[in-house]
Amino acid sequence: MRYLTFALGKGRLARQTLGLFEKIGITCEEMKDKDSRKLIFTNEELKLKFFLAKGPDVPTYVEYGAADIGVAGEDTILEEGRKVHEVLDLGYGKCRMCVCGYKEAKRDLSSHELIRVATKYPNIAKDYFYNTKHQTVEIIKLNGSIELAPIVGLSEVIVDIVETGSTLKENGLEILEEVCPLSARMIVNPVSMRMESERIRELLRKLRTQVS
Repeated sequence: MRYLTFALGKGRLARQTLGLFEKIGITCEEMKDKDSRKLIFTNEELKLKFFLAKGPDVPTYVEYGAADIGVAGEDTILEEGRKVHEVLDLGYGKCRMCVCGYKEAKRDLSSHELIRVATKYPNIAKDYFYNTKHQTVEIIKLNGSIELAPIVGLSEVIVDIVETGSTLKENGLEILEEVCPLSARMIVNPVSMRMESERIRELLRKLRTQVS
């Protein structure tokens, strides 16, 4: 039997995923060793391999078949636009992708003005404004604190992830429109889905009992 390989987004996402896997009897003791320098962790008994990757890289590993299965945030999956099957909403890591800015910017959004949008997620922003709202905008890609953009006049609005909204409030900004809800999702390589359909379906069946 060949190994099934999992790519997990580093950090809290990986911890929550491993916790969920333990509930259905999938463990990987090696991964609990904080001092381990290993890159690939193996469960020999169940023929499973795991590795940790930066969130945006997870869909890439899955699309190219380096991992059969991946766990990443929906924001990453949408932004990367890779050819993968999204098979399960794991229900944690919940937040929202939103258009935010000063209250006055609401007018620009409703009158479909040509505005500047700052974001870490140019593909999601573009899809929302062009395909959902049919509004032409200029998208500015940033990597740091997106909230800064409207404050210093770089853009009228931002598209960003909102969990509690406290950073927005502190800076006089607010949610103007919701783009989509987000959470951790499981993705599968299309070829793996065909070749290992029985094992993957069984895994999904067990997981659904925990996340439904």
